[in-house]
Amino acid sequence: MRPGTGGDGVPDRVRRAALDFVRDEAGFAQVTTIDRQGFPVTRTMTAFLGDDWSVSLVQRRGHRRLGQWRRNPHTLVSWVGAAAPGATNERPHVFDLGLLPPRLVSVRGSAEFMPPEWTVDRYRRELDRQRGRGHTRAPQRTDAEAVEELAGVVIHPVRIRLEGFGVGAQSFTWTVDR
Repeated sequence: MRPGTGGDGVPDRVRRAALDFVRDEAGFAQVTTIDRQGFPVTRTMTAFLGDDWSVSLVQRRGHRRLGQWRRNPHTLVSWVGAAAPGATNERPHVFDLGLLPPRLVSVRGSAEFMPPEWTVDRYRRELDRQRGRGHTRAPQRTDAEAVEELAGVVIHPVRIRLEGFGVGAQSFTWTVDR
């Protein structure tokens, strides 16, 4: 292993920049599940990226994606945003759009439903963090309401891809060992 990199050769500074981008800039994620007919279905939602590249989700129980995860836990979660400061696109691979490439953090993995205690804990932690930042428009649920109305899911990563955090069109992809 080279100094300053993970066992996969991805520089630590790239990993940190990607995690910071998701947590401080990107905001919403695009979450893709597989429907009954085997087609990908993508929607925009809140997703929390962990240092281990797992993704925590807390959502209302009425969403179809919960049934999709029960049938097929394979999931892709992506955050896309503006090009990094200082980004370049000097040698486009195929076409020159006259644009800088956006940043992308993509986590491919499998969904696991979490117990009610985890869901309440994660809901409380994220709600408190957001309210501490002045974001106060989301409803505040009691623990009992959170158990009744919300479902917690963790996406365990198997493959990560980062774009826009290196030089030019450089990207980084690695498999997560579990």
